[in-house]
Amino acid sequence: MKNDKSSSESDHTSSEFHELEGRTEGVNLILGDPKKAVIKLSGPMIIAMILQTTYNLVNAIWVAGLGGEALAAVGFVTPLFMIMVGLSNGLGAGAASSVARFIGAGDKRSANNAAIHSLLITIVISVIITFLLLIFLEPILIFLGAGSTLDLAVQFGRVTFAGTIFMLFTGAAYGILRAEGDTKRTMYAMVVSSVLNMVLDPILIYSAGLGISGAAYGTVISMAMVSLVILYWFFLKKDTYVSFSLKDFLPDFKVVKDVLSVGLPASAEFLIISINVGILNGLLVLVAGTDAVAVYSAGWRVVMMAILPIVAIGTSVITVAGVSFGSRKFENLSITHNYSVKIGSLTALILAILTFILAPYMAMLFAYTPQSAYLAPTIAAFLQVMCFFYIFMPPGVMSGSIFQGTGKGMSSLTLAVLRNMILVIIFAYILAIPLNMGERGVWWGIVAGDIVGGIVAYVWARFYIRRLQDTYKGEVLS
Repeated sequence: MKNDKSSSESDHTSSEFHELEGRTEGVNLILGDPKKAVIKLSGPMIIAMILQTTYNLVNAIWVAGLGGEALAAVGFVTPLFMIMVGLSNGLGAGAASSVARFIGAGDKRSANNAAIHSLLITIVISVIITFLLLIFLEPILIFLGAGSTLDLAVQFGRVTFAGTIFMLFTGAAYGILRAEGDTKRTMYAMVVSSVLNMVLDPILIYSAGLGISGAAYGTVISMAMVSLVILYWFFLKKDTYVSFSLKDFLPDFKVVKDVLSVGLPASAEFLIISINVGILNGLLVLVAGTDAVAVYSAGWRVVMMAILPIVAIGTSVITVAGVSFGSRKFENLSITHNYSVKIGSLTALILAILTFILAPYMAMLFAYTPQSAYLAPTIAAFLQVMCFFYIFMPPGVMSGSIFQGTGKGMSSLTLAVLRNMILVIIFAYILAIPLNMGERGVWWGIVAGDIVGGIVAYVWARFYIRRLQDTYKGEVLS
């Protein structure tokens, strides 16, 4: 039995060497020390995500100059925009998980096939979603409570969602690049998109006189330009580890299912978050009026920027977990989980302290005109409450990434539903209405749901990893 085991391991090693011959620096990285991989993959992603969210923040700042109604209009479109971001990131997560698992297993040809399937799936979904959003945008915004801001929200939304294919394509492409450990190139693309958008916003909003639509045009144009750069890398320069040759493409429903088994639940997680935002918007209107939505919309942009390092670490965990799972190195999976929670928590603590101190100054970014100045104190208060949200995020984020990386998308989705649709909403409602805390009750409800949900996620992930380790030991011994 021992000889058979040694022979099997030798064959696997030989096959892996053959399949991964000529591998890139990124592939060498993700197949090595998981701690080193998480750190090195996270660095470029943190930079890229911060710059990408900076343009969202800058976008809001320029829109705030148009007045409170314009800022609120963007807030009502935000749940739908988050769905698109979710689809983009979800497809990227599906691609990254599938491709990384094949790389970990030493099967390059299947990795190529999974990458090609990911792009084709993205194109099909983009066409369907764009068609549906452009038709049903207005009634959806009415349902979300846009009210007097409806016309502005429709203007902003129609232009934004016309560029859905660019948003989804870049998300899937970023996932493929991350799967082979190439986060530097992902960073370059995201940085170009961010800088271009920041340059275009004031020109299109004010100089060209397009108003709120100008902000949307800037976003679409920047994503389109980056899509062209990525197409050049994939199909003309051809210097990525994963290749897109037709000889490696074999239409296979199992591959589609493999990508979507992570991609759709990951996308649905953002849908859940979007529904959550919509419900919270409604609750805020109920207890404090539309100004509360403007505060939440503006403040949440700062929150999203602050937590990006945590999200970037979690995104890197998907790749490292996928490779560890594909290579059957479950001890690396455990190391990846605990290490990412540790560095994520330390990062969150630093970000929380900085946000608490700088909150009044950050709030001024959205209150530089007479029309919006009155919102500043409340935005600052919101940000100081959200500092506690940061601190308890890492266990939930890293645990969800472990499930996504190992192909257990539904487990990650279940955790997202528990945290955002159940716990946050319940706590927000109880604190805001029965306990009569109003607007601030909604804020603290977000924090409370995050704390309880993070604890549950961490415990579940540890149990899952331990079960994998025990099962694999049993297989080896038998």
